[in-house]
Amino acid sequence: MDIQTSKTDGILTIEFNRPERKNAITGAMYSTMAAALRDAEGDAGVRAILITGKPEIFTAGNDLDDFLNNVGEGKMTEDRPVFQFMSALESSSKPVVAAVAGAAVGIGTTMLMHCDLVYAADTARFSMPFAQLGLCPEFASSLLVAQAAGYTRAAEKLLLGEAFGAQEAFEMGIVAKVLPSSELLAFAQRQAAKLVKLPPASIRTTKALMKRSRAALVKETIAAENERFSAMLVGDEAKEAFTAFFEKRKPDFSRFD
Repeated sequence: MDIQTSKTDGILTIEFNRPERKNAITGAMYSTMAAALRDAEGDAGVRAILITGKPEIFTAGNDLDDFLNNVGEGKMTEDRPVFQFMSALESSSKPVVAAVAGAAVGIGTTMLMHCDLVYAADTARFSMPFAQLGLCPEFASSLLVAQAAGYTRAAEKLLLGEAFGAQEAFEMGIVAKVLPSSELLAFAQRQAAKLVKLPPASIRTTKALMKRSRAALVKETIAAENERFSAMLVGDEAKEAFTAFFEKRKPDFSRFD
């Protein structure tokens, strides 16, 4: 299974399990994760959720073959699997812990903005290369990265799209703690286990109150990003970027203005 799920001692674990493709996410994988999150919402036996990957890779982001084959007219409608997953993640009333080792590319970094406790191995590398692909930020990353890190640092990461390490992610407020790779998963599991033992209504209420002030703005930002993302997805700049990717060459944007 490309996504493995398990429930143990009150913790739902969702694990990327497609290392041969660097845990690149397909529509089917998004659907599996969305269903797991929705089921957890109504399961009193689940008190915390842990999202993780492999020691060598968290996720390389969208599987571009799968993604482009399902673009259709380019409309990123809310029935698409990625929307279903991100909606379930953002609206989860239960605490979500993420353990990140290796690369977290594109949506691999974006999804962390919607988790509650994010821990990274010292090997972790983060990137949001949307502009490099002729696209724009997604799922409120243009808002949440700037809120966490400040405008200038967010601009550096979102405009240039270059990868950055775990320590810088910590300094930016994207991750709560950096650990040796060998200690990451066990630490994240212990943090999730702490949440399991706390009063569930108190945890849900505290999370809801912390997210209350940003909820409307996140929804508005996602809608604004999606409108632009959809238009850019079928634009010439994105076509050049994706063609160059598959041809294994550098894209040439010199003819665009």
